[in-house]
Amino acid sequence: MPLAELPATTAPALSAAAGAFAQGLALGGCLIVAIGAQNAFVLRQGLRREQVGAVVLFCALADALLISAGVLGLAQALGGRPALVRALALGGAAFLAVYGLQALRRARRPQPLVARPDGAALGRAAALAQAAAFTLLNPHVYLDTVVLVGSIGAQQPPVLRGSFVAGASTASALWFGALGFGARWLAPFFARPRAWQWLDAVIAATMFVLSAALLRHALAGA
Repeated sequence: MPLAELPATTAPALSAAAGAFAQGLALGGCLIVAIGAQNAFVLRQGLRREQVGAVVLFCALADALLISAGVLGLAQALGGRPALVRALALGGAAFLAVYGLQALRRARRPQPLVARPDGAALGRAAALAQAAAFTLLNPHVYLDTVVLVGSIGAQQPPVLRGSFVAGASTASALWFGALGFGARWLAPFFARPRAWQWLDAVIAATMFVLSAALLRHALAGA
């Protein structure tokens, strides 16, 4: 069916879904792009070309499951509690603003992401075990992925939560895929502090925009 013949209610629905997807994509992208053990491990496996597909798939699926659990779980917990929703929105706005300030601070003192490609070769089981440890034993994973992303996604209308989860999960999949399969090309870029300076500046700006939008949402419901 041509776009011009779509029902009048379809275009606004698609626009809203695209907006929720974009918000999830931006938030997920800003949170996943960081200098950390998990990213360094994925980059290392990419440089060594060992179990790259399995490691990337595990990290992406783990993030998607944690994001889904956070959004759906918090959505159920917040149902029928507008005061709690507003308080969580204000808290999320504050957290995003603080995260943006931290990104600005990192931009002032950038550090490279360097993965050492040496060491013994890892079989699939060993590589997945390490990926699981780096992913699931990191407390920041639960704070960022489950609590923060979940609290913001839970405030989406029920019909848009799937789009938000898809956007945030897509950000993780794209990032881990680029880090693992593009390691040979990305390693020199990530080894330059100047590159992280610009990246953190973009992350800070995005976080401030998302914080302002969340604050406006909270105040509009007051």
